[in-house]
Amino acid sequence: MFKRLEAICEKYQELQTELAKPEVMSDFNKLKELSKEASDLEETVNKYQEYKDTESKMEEAKSLMKDPELKEMAELEYEELKEKLANLTSELEILLIPKDENDGKNVIMEIRGAAGGDEANIFAGDLYRMYTYYAEKNNWKIEELHSIEGTSGGYSQVECLIKGADVYKKLKYESGSHRVQRVPVTETQGRVHTSTATVLVMPEVETANIEIKESDIKMDVYHSSGAGGQSVNTSNSAVRLTHIPTGVVVTCQTERSQLKNRDRAMNLLKIKINDAIKNKEEQELGATRKSKIGTGDRSEKIRTYNYPQNRVTDHRINFSIMSLDRVMDGELDPIIEALITEDMRLKLAGETFEQ
Repeated sequence: MFKRLEAICEKYQELQTELAKPEVMSDFNKLKELSKEASDLEETVNKYQEYKDTESKMEEAKSLMKDPELKEMAELEYEELKEKLANLTSELEILLIPKDENDGKNVIMEIRGAAGGDEANIFAGDLYRMYTYYAEKNNWKIEELHSIEGTSGGYSQVECLIKGADVYKKLKYESGSHRVQRVPVTETQGRVHTSTATVLVMPEVETANIEIKESDIKMDVYHSSGAGGQSVNTSNSAVRLTHIPTGVVVTCQTERSQLKNRDRAMNLLKIKINDAIKNKEEQELGATRKSKIGTGDRSEKIRTYNYPQNRVTDHRINFSIMSLDRVMDGELDPIIEALITEDMRLKLAGETFEQ
């Protein structure tokens, strides 16, 4: 660990030297790149310096123990510093965990009704509302990109863009099959039904370097529908793009202009294809990674929302909370913080957390 820390400190000093050079200061892109790199290392460097200062003070306290008049005070100080050093060691271990380069990025979220017919679509709508409330609590902006409403309410599919600080860091664990147990509004005999909806969370990656051949794309245009007033239906402005080699389909109807919808759909297509490629690469490298969505079957669940018992259970970490009503109102932090904590614990132990 300490070899890595020394290397990080050395790298940080090299970056500070580079940043002071006139040619770097006059190059905005280079300055921005090196500043970010230095900023990413700064917390670790400062924490390691605090560790070394504490270690030095412990040695001083140890020396003072030899003086009979100062022994008691020195022993007390030594024990306090020893506890502080142990805490700093734990903090440094966490800081040395490889960071997910996507943590600070915006996300594209896709929610679909899965097993359970109309009730699954209604539940998909409930999940979308839950994430909307959670976004508001975090001062994030949420923008609907495409939706297909269910015949009895909710959505059979809804896609949105969520922008803000550390969006992917908090929402990346939400990918998977979500199960609901409750009495549907359509149920006449009061029986509890089980339905599922699937959630997919993808980081909004830079798409400029992702190449897609025009010959591999099929484009369909049609009248927009939904919010936006009567004028959205006056022309074929909505765009559906199909990537023929992979079968990935994206739709965008948020803009009044067909050209703007196509541009947005193309970016979304690149993000989805990039996510599929990354998943395939990880599988080929032997990474332990389950499908983010699965098939949407009731058995393939990451979380259960039990309405009769007002309970939410995340099955990956065996974590339950008896406040489903508040969770559905966007109070997701207790669950997300528990997932982040467990993920860190497993990484420190050299294990893999399966999303």
